[in-house]
Amino acid sequence: MASVAAPATASAAPHRAEPAPLTGGKLVLAGFVLALANFVVVLDTTIANVSVPHIAGGLAISPSQGTWAITSYAVADAISVPLSGWLAARFGTVRWFLYSLVGFAVFSFLCGVSGSLEALVVFRIFQGLSGGPLMPLSQALLMRVFPPHLRGAALGLWAMTTVCAPIAGPILGGYISDNWTWPWIFFINLPIVLICIFAVGRLVTPFETPVAKAPIDVIGLILLVVWVGAFQLMLDTGRENDWFASPFVTAMAVIAAVGLPAFIIWELGEENPIVDIRIFRYRGFTAGTIAVALGFGAFFASVVLTPLWLQQVVGYTATQAGYATAFVGVFAVLMSPVAAQMLSKVDARITVFGGIMWLGVMSLLRANWSTESDFWQLAMPQLLQGFGMPFFFIGLTAIALASVKPSETTSAAGIMSFVRTLCGAIGTAMATTAWEGASRVSRSDMVPSLNGVQPTIDALEARGFTPLQSQGVIDRLVDAQSATVGATHVFIYAFIVFMIAAAFVWLAPRPNRAVDMAEAH
Repeated sequence: MASVAAPATASAAPHRAEPAPLTGGKLVLAGFVLALANFVVVLDTTIANVSVPHIAGGLAISPSQGTWAITSYAVADAISVPLSGWLAARFGTVRWFLYSLVGFAVFSFLCGVSGSLEALVVFRIFQGLSGGPLMPLSQALLMRVFPPHLRGAALGLWAMTTVCAPIAGPILGGYISDNWTWPWIFFINLPIVLICIFAVGRLVTPFETPVAKAPIDVIGLILLVVWVGAFQLMLDTGRENDWFASPFVTAMAVIAAVGLPAFIIWELGEENPIVDIRIFRYRGFTAGTIAVALGFGAFFASVVLTPLWLQQVVGYTATQAGYATAFVGVFAVLMSPVAAQMLSKVDARITVFGGIMWLGVMSLLRANWSTESDFWQLAMPQLLQGFGMPFFFIGLTAIALASVKPSETTSAAGIMSFVRTLCGAIGTAMATTAWEGASRVSRSDMVPSLNGVQPTIDALEARGFTPLQSQGVIDRLVDAQSATVGATHVFIYAFIVFMIAAAFVWLAPRPNRAVDMAEAH
């Protein structure tokens, strides 16, 4: 991940000698805490996924409203990406890294003590704004503290935490929710972050970067926050407010519809844009970014929907749902080196196309789930999906960034990161909305065609159930089956989106140069 646009420098500090890279135990400890900081930020993108029913129960809200705790964090994280480069240049990389750690700790605590949905969403937004810069800044600092011949290992360490954190998130979140209480999914961050603050302050401070009075595109930033925030509010609140029958939802839609083109027009004419939209003039970058947007939206939608369905319908505990969904990262870790090596040997469009198609096939496997599916039938698509993930993520990054000038690689990588994170939040909101709508339609179709209702009620009453209890049993059975049908419909929609994303890959030209994957991160 990188900042979206590297800001121009108005006045820089005088040149100073670079400190010598760390060695020995200090290097090991510094590398560990920087990677740990990245780990905890990425962990928070998935740790709440399996805890949504617990959060909903604790705050007396619906599970679909509970997903706001996920989307608010993701949107704030995406918005903070364009600011990372400017903040590092204006305040210093180490200093802002420490500020972000402190903010992340404070708002993690406030998330845990939230007594209402409104408070939780607000604090999750600030947690995302604080945590967003930690990913690119942790990588930048790893490159500074490690000697040149070990920077490949440093990048591997950073990438490993980025990949392993989503695996640990569902397991840890499920265990904490079932055995403690949901606020501890946020409190668990505090000791980790405090260790990172102490160690970074002692070991990494000498590697501070020069401070510059860098200009910032204030109007562009405001327009970005306004249209993204309005669009996400429309998606998150539309379901509960009958969509455009609500004046609020309609107002959010109008603001988003006006704000997006206004943002694009402004950025095209700005000298130091917060998002360098001119990069979309490259066909390969545009096609790759659209494929990333569609593919990651469909991918993250299933990541959020699966544990919700497992807990609300199948009856899994949060821990069981965490184990079932955590398998998604196992083969992703193993196949990442293979995917990276194949970039120089095979047309990247072929491997990316295959990877996206594979993810689509896994969505079709999920569409065969039922309330009778056993653990391994549920976990297998999660496990097998890992084969395609590296080819999708790494290959698309290479296709998109190979299309731009080397001097524009950082800005292009930042835009892709922004789009990927934002579309994950959008995909989550759309998937939960589609699930609820498809479940409602399935129930209305299912009820008139039920057979043997009265004999079933009679059998239940013969076993001691009251007539009302017997009707409740049948009603819950219908709800479970209609919710399952609704979920399978969403997985089929995801398959279609994956197919469209795969088609966009072929609109990009074949990559004609190698990409520095350190910059791509």
